Amino acid sequence: MILTNVNTVPGKKIVEHFGLVQGSTVRAKHLGRDLMAGLKNLVGGELKGYTELLQEAREEATRRMAEQARLLGANAVVNIRFATSSVAQGAAELFAYGTAVRVE
Repeated sequence: MILTNVNTVPGKKIVEHFGLVQGSTVRAKHLGRDLMAGLKNLVGGELKGYTELLQEAREEATRRMAEQARLLGANAVVNIRFATSSVAQGAAELFAYGTAVRVE
């Protein structure tokens, strides 16, 4: 499965269009990560626990989007975008979406 954030796949021709595909995951903060983040806020620096949490969420949402595309018969997803939203206190959704296509 080819995944790209541009409208085409360089060197390939889009021969079939399957439409919008999406994947999402909702993740909650972890108490240990929250405590460390609070300490980091005092001294500054990267909040590595949250960086890892968001990376895992992006990967899971992307996997789900790619699986939806595969089930439609696509071999690529173009114009991929990511969005986040708060769904509850301490929980956020990461949403990946793009256009499923078949390229040759």
